[in-house]
Amino acid sequence: MDIPALILAGGSARRMGGGDKPLLDLGGQSILARIVARLGPGPIAISANGDTTRFEAFGLPVLDDGPFVDQGPLAGVLAGLDWAAGLGASELLTVPGDTPFIPLGLAAALAPAPACATRDGQVHPLAALWPVACCEALRTLLSTPGRRDIRHFAEQLGVRRVDFSGGTWDPFANINTPDDLTAARSVLVRLGMEGAV
Repeated sequence: MDIPALILAGGSARRMGGGDKPLLDLGGQSILARIVARLGPGPIAISANGDTTRFEAFGLPVLDDGPFVDQGPLAGVLAGLDWAAGLGASELLTVPGDTPFIPLGLAAALAPAPACATRDGQVHPLAALWPVACCEALRTLLSTPGRRDIRHFAEQLGVRRVDFSGGTWDPFANINTPDDLTAARSVLVRLGMEGAV
């Protein structure tokens, strides 16, 4: 089966003044719509807490963090791994919900799991391919006191780093601030991608 993908949309967006960054407009489409279009044919779910109706227009499953709410992105990854296991998948792709330029074919480029993306020396631990078999190790980590650092968990798994250097813009650039959003809109203009994905 095609590798399922999880869009991690649970951030608090403090530097953007709150709200859902994935729903911000970028060239006539939401950031989330651009990510969905770039993920390809496999099943897609959204990781988010709170009122799910804000994502209804996308027609995708919305997974909350369940008993591990407020424990950071690893809780979202675990919810995604459980969802992927229910689909009979052996791997799960995760991407942050504020990265509208993720590369096409990302899952294939990262395979086999476990692997994450790097560019120009910067590690992107949430742009990653996870083995579904790691879900119990992650559940144990979240159920006991200790670190909730995604990089630390990735190191425990022996995650490979796959380099995506080159090209004219960073495909893993995320939108954290109003200035980042302005810069992303400029990229769209330069690439002639306004209204497109």
